[in-house]
Amino acid sequence: MPTKEITYKDVWDKLSKIDCSDKIEKKMNLSYLSWAWGWGVLMEHYPQASYLFYQGQDDVPYVRFPDGTAEVRCRVSIDNLSREMTLCVMDNRNNAIQNPNSSQVNNSKMRCLVKCLAMYGLGHYIYAGEDVPREDEGANKKDKPIDEMNNVTEVKEPVEEKPKKVENNKAWAITYVDSFLQLAKIQGSKDAMTSYYKSNTKDLTTLREKFPDLKEALDEELKIIVKNLEEDKNNG
Repeated sequence: MPTKEITYKDVWDKLSKIDCSDKIEKKMNLSYLSWAWGWGVLMEHYPQASYLFYQGQDDVPYVRFPDGTAEVRCRVSIDNLSREMTLCVMDNRNNAIQNPNSSQVNNSKMRCLVKCLAMYGLGHYIYAGEDVPREDEGANKKDKPIDEMNNVTEVKEPVEEKPKKVENNKAWAITYVDSFLQLAKIQGSKDAMTSYYKSNTKDLTTLREKFPDLKEALDEELKIIVKNLEEDKNNG
């Protein structure tokens, strides 16, 4: 009997029901979802999924605009399904950056990946209304739809009532290491690798404390990747 093709509705119905409350991070009044956690969840449900970051002209990992600003572009595919997302490279005040450095580009790529996952339903409510200017967040809550208000309430639930954190199980750790290495391999230089590593300090610390064997294995793999980057630079 032929296997039923997966549909956008199948994915949405599954991923949109997942509680992302304890994975939301706040920065400059905007909410972000941990990319490592988001990709780990996707792998648990759809291990065949893949992602792609588009290259700009001259093989730079972003698209340049005439004014010097840039955006990153990402595509996430699950079997025959595909979603795409773009994200402007911004500073801490969410203003577009001219001539962004590797750290700024890398951070934007990870955020773009997570936003692309939201197009499949994972944590989609986090981005509700982000394109609408809000001077008083509290006042505007009155104007939000009921279902969106429910999502806000879920985010503020007491910690003890939230589901057990994913970091507490080894499945998360294994998926995290695999995802981290996949993204590490596409860093174009040692400096980009260093920036990428530093941007994930929180999750790497959790990995070291709870799963030291996996952290040690990750570090060994990273040494090899860095060595290859240096060799490519010397050969170039």
